[in-house]
Amino acid sequence: MARARRRRRGLGHTQRYDRSVVKVKDALRRVLYPAYESRVVKFLPPDRIPRHVGVMLDGNRRWAKAVGLNTAEGYQAGADNIRPLLGWCEEVGVGVVTLWLLSSDNLTNRPPEQLTGLLTIIEGAVESLAEAQRWRIHPVGALDLLPTETAEKLKAAEESTRHLDGILVNVAVGYGGRREIADAVRALLADHATRGTSLEELADLIDVEHIAEHLYTKGQPDPDLVIRTSGEQRLGGFLLWQSANSEFYFCEALWPDFRRVDFLRAIRAYAARERRFGG
Repeated sequence: MARARRRRRGLGHTQRYDRSVVKVKDALRRVLYPAYESRVVKFLPPDRIPRHVGVMLDGNRRWAKAVGLNTAEGYQAGADNIRPLLGWCEEVGVGVVTLWLLSSDNLTNRPPEQLTGLLTIIEGAVESLAEAQRWRIHPVGALDLLPTETAEKLKAAEESTRHLDGILVNVAVGYGGRREIADAVRALLADHATRGTSLEELADLIDVEHIAEHLYTKGQPDPDLVIRTSGEQRLGGFLLWQSANSEFYFCEALWPDFRRVDFLRAIRAYAARERRFGG
């Protein structure tokens, strides 16, 4: 009994010590990180900032599980981290941001009840971005695959921000890279059919630029940098066509835990690279 009490007392002491260590570390982060982040920003070369950054917001469900929350709360935490990200992009001078919020595959492989909740969170997040009247919203994806209400809310967000001069924010909902290329080719064929172009003539003139003109991101620069959170190191179909010459940055942080310092490290890593554009 006495030994058991001593063990419990020892365990309690260890727990108190662990909590105090965590508090000290958190306090140091609050003091040191802002200074470190300011230094990183100060020394970023202005001519090496990516014009277009694509972000794969991955790890929401794993984050929720790790902290003892349900899946919907994990998605909401991820949605709440979008505004800070856009602020960080403004700070360093990024002009276009593409956020992959929902893949076309997710529309078929997620349980209906989970998908309904996720779409509601996405709708709320996009409406909130539009209400800020700070960024231009542009939906990219197969909107025809989405519930009518969701598609209408995405289009309304685009219309209400069309006049703004802020960052262009592509919200990729119901998005798949292969589907985008197929849609681009389909649109190209339909366009030339209305002009009376024969298949033989089209085969002679079609090139990379013709297809690019019909992508969801037509008229935009291709992403210079693609960031994926959660430690996964694969594209999963994100901006397949556009990312041919992109630089990639894989971050271990789960998306809800992605911080300004993580973003700045990604920008710094990009700025330090020698881009070869496939060479």
